[in-house]
Amino acid sequence: METEHNKSIIIFDGACNLCNGVVGWLLKFAPIGLFECIAFQSPKGQHILKEYGKPTDRLDTVMLIDNQELHTHSDGFLKIISKIPKWKAVAALLAFIPRIIRDFIYNTASRNRLRWFGASSSCTINI
Repeated sequence: METEHNKSIIIFDGACNLCNGVVGWLLKFAPIGLFECIAFQSPKGQHILKEYGKPTDRLDTVMLIDNQELHTHSDGFLKIISKIPKWKAVAALLAFIPRIIRDFIYNTASRNRLRWFGASSSCTINI
């Protein structure tokens, strides 16, 4: 899926406080125009999930679509932060941690994110 300005697309859970916090952080620190953040609950988010053969009733990972390539879990998160100039070094260091360990930590946080951080009644971006 290509966006109008060929931005990298981030699909996130608009009802998750952790996800909204990360998106807010990205909007503050990422270069303008780098990402298009889309809540999976939005019509556009639903369309993209269907296009990539993903469930439309839940989202268990952030999704980064970059040059029509899908990145998820810890790899997707690292790819996102590696695109932010001040965070490239952090992403490079975290990439040295084996994926099985990174994904275990990521999946644990993902499973518990609503319990630990709560649900939001509003999304960081307009749906």
